[in-house]
Amino acid sequence: MRTTVPPVACIGEPRLTAGFAEFGRLDMRAHEMVHGPLSPMEPSALLGLAEGIQLKGKGGAGFPFARKLRAVLESCERQDLPPVVVVNATEGEPASWKDKVILTRAPHLILDGAALAAFALDAEEIVLCVADDLIGRDSLMEALEERRMPVPTSVVTVPHRFISGEGGALVNGINGLPHIPPGTKKRSSDSGVNNLPTLLSNAETYSQMAIAARLGPYEYAALGTDDEPGTVLLSITGAAKRHAVVECAAGTPLREVLELCEVPEGPGILMGGYHGKWITWEAANKAEVSRKGLAAAGGTLGAGIIVPLANDTCPLGEAAQVVRYLAGESAGQCGPCKRGLPDLARAVDLAVSGSAPVEVVRAAAGDVKGRGACSHPDGTSRFALSAMEVFADDLKKHTTGEGCGRRVKGVMGLPGAPDPDPQKLVLDWSRCDGHGLCAHVVPDFIRLDQNGYPA
Repeated sequence: MRTTVPPVACIGEPRLTAGFAEFGRLDMRAHEMVHGPLSPMEPSALLGLAEGIQLKGKGGAGFPFARKLRAVLESCERQDLPPVVVVNATEGEPASWKDKVILTRAPHLILDGAALAAFALDAEEIVLCVADDLIGRDSLMEALEERRMPVPTSVVTVPHRFISGEGGALVNGINGLPHIPPGTKKRSSDSGVNNLPTLLSNAETYSQMAIAARLGPYEYAALGTDDEPGTVLLSITGAAKRHAVVECAAGTPLREVLELCEVPEGPGILMGGYHGKWITWEAANKAEVSRKGLAAAGGTLGAGIIVPLANDTCPLGEAAQVVRYLAGESAGQCGPCKRGLPDLARAVDLAVSGSAPVEVVRAAAGDVKGRGACSHPDGTSRFALSAMEVFADDLKKHTTGEGCGRRVKGVMGLPGAPDPDPQKLVLDWSRCDGHGLCAHVVPDFIRLDQNGYPA
């Protein structure tokens, strides 16, 4: 797992990453030199801008930002209460680095977007949420000292867990409750921080608003597609020889991103992160970087996470590791998370070890889909089912007990991932009874042959 922010690259005109070539970090003076001044906007103007550029949340779900704004405005009017603006910069998924890049290199873009929203909504306060790995926190604190915000602004640190950045979990944490999603679904636009209407969005989303407010909707839309104007930030890790956060216009051919990061040909590429979907190498080379384009290729944009695998890596073993991680990251407060996800992880392990058919995975995924208190069970089941589908040929080899002949290398960026150096397992054949239990205990290291003995 990486512990430092990767390098930044750009295809075409830089926007969020403008000035990075000249400045290591854009302080307030450098920020204004590169991006220019920013004027406050009235509610109708900000709402019109968000609608005009069709801005969708960059945290993964892709919810229209204008709808969030409108919901908070209507809730404030209905309840006669002031709102709170919350910036989600926690980036709990280990394979994602784009928000940390903005935090460490261009923190004033985040603050600009939050300030725009706070002024337009007449907010009571701004809350900036970062993970307790503290990457980018100092840069954000320095940025707050370099400028004046329109309303009181605080920084809250939350546990660096996969589910800590979920909207309900974030609100709970700010309110002093455990950093887990609420047991029942609540709309933060109605009752969020301190039970006030709350506008909650991702760090890149606010940064995109700051760019659009300066450019206006027409110039902003000069890059991107008709459905998705502007640029996107992508985190490329895995088998890429050049790990990087890449800014490119929506609609850029995915192959250009892969070539830039020197990604070798492999069995598949994870698009959208641990709640995303796998696509084949062939599909990736025909896809474009946009929600619509990646969906057509069988993938998803999500939070812009791209994790390619190399040909010497076992894709099913890597996927099984992720499903086990996701099962362990659940809040454990609803049935699908507490019991369903561990069952799904076991089902995937059984299928990968050749001890059970793929139908066991499908059944376990069906048991959790659409039944959770948050989207974690749905995202995990989507990831698992996608792996079973895209790597079906490999699964057939695993089913025979022979395995695919490739090693699980721990390249998915998981916390505590195993050392990528080769491991040796010494087997005392005189004590092997051939019951196959070892393959269930350590499926990442042991595969059984057709007779039930370690291969």
